[in-house]
Amino acid sequence: MVSAMRAGPTLCVVLVCLGLYGCAGSSNATPGNAKGGKKGGGGGDVPVTVAKVERRDVPVDIQVIGNVEAYSTIAVKAQVGGVLTKVHFREGDYVKEGDLLFTIDARPLRAQLQQVEANLARNRAQLRQAEANLARDIAQEQYAIAQANRYAKLMQEGVISKEQSEQTRTNADAIAQAVSADRAAIESVKAETGATEATIENIKVQLEYSEIRSPINGRTGNVIVKQGNVVNANTVDMMTINEVEPIYVTFSVPESQLASVKRYMAVQKLPVTVIPQDDNSTRETGLLTFIDNAVDMGTGTIKLKGTFPNRERKLWPGQFVRVNLRLTMQANALVVPNQAVQTGQSGEFVFVVKPDRTVESRPVTVGVRSDQALVIDKGLEFGETVVTEGQLRLAPGSRVAVRDNNRTRPDKKGTPES
Repeated sequence: MVSAMRAGPTLCVVLVCLGLYGCAGSSNATPGNAKGGKKGGGGGDVPVTVAKVERRDVPVDIQVIGNVEAYSTIAVKAQVGGVLTKVHFREGDYVKEGDLLFTIDARPLRAQLQQVEANLARNRAQLRQAEANLARDIAQEQYAIAQANRYAKLMQEGVISKEQSEQTRTNADAIAQAVSADRAAIESVKAETGATEATIENIKVQLEYSEIRSPINGRTGNVIVKQGNVVNANTVDMMTINEVEPIYVTFSVPESQLASVKRYMAVQKLPVTVIPQDDNSTRETGLLTFIDNAVDMGTGTIKLKGTFPNRERKLWPGQFVRVNLRLTMQANALVVPNQAVQTGQSGEFVFVVKPDRTVESRPVTVGVRSDQALVIDKGLEFGETVVTEGQLRLAPGSRVAVRDNNRTRPDKKGTPES
């Protein structure tokens, strides 16, 4: 009995605690807290950044990496042998066409020229002598023929014998043969004179080759044969000259672009802009001037060349550059920022914000890329609003809250505005 009475107060305390716990549980399940639980589960507005679909003229470009090539490269060689007596420039100088580069010792050639000129004078004297002999023999021939005719008539009249007439005829024939020999001698001397004159011209050409001049405007390279060395004709490249004004830029484009390049090139000259990879401030503009005659089967590309004036010599042979080939301008194209276009299992799409601030997933057909924008060929209308940031939390029908892109811009005191 006493035990039962002692256990009573303890049981009452336990029941009171259970009742208080049950009341606390009931207060946590109020409608207000249920609503708050839904908002925490993602049912509220999703903050996003948006942009309008704009209309503008967009350039249609092909952007690749290219390589600068000299317009022409000349390997300078000696065309006559001898001692290199003078180098008239410094390595790396710019030279013009006709500038004197090297001088080779020409004294042996000058001595040879004097000897051949003396031979020519002798040949001309022999020619004059042969011509004089011919004139003399022609006069004797005419006299002998007249005498032979006269003696033949006298023989017919019986005044002289037949033997005397035949002697005069034989003498006339001998003189005629001498005339023929004189003519042959003259032709021989003339031929020898012509050969001597040709030899003189050849030596004069070699004398000109003893002074090596620049065949083009360009920049000189490393001099391989130094002053004082003996050079042989047509054996060693003495140096090279690169023509850099104008200059080529060679680049390759995918063969899928070939039809477009040919189509637009048939209408007008296509501009090409290049920027060196290590200098964004340098920009050179030229024209597309060459399309290769075959596609590279190994890479599936075709080689093109642009020609650039390069008046300030900013482009250098062998340099790598970023190439921008402009095909045309696409007028009144619909454009959106690059980040607005997403890629899903069914292709590319954008989230379009409707007037009630809900979003719609819209499939689109994307055209060319222009800087930080994409051309939309199909799927959007001018003036529509698309989401550019925050797409990861969106689903069709989600309600959005548009964020202000300028909400953190500095105020007049230089502190961010809240």
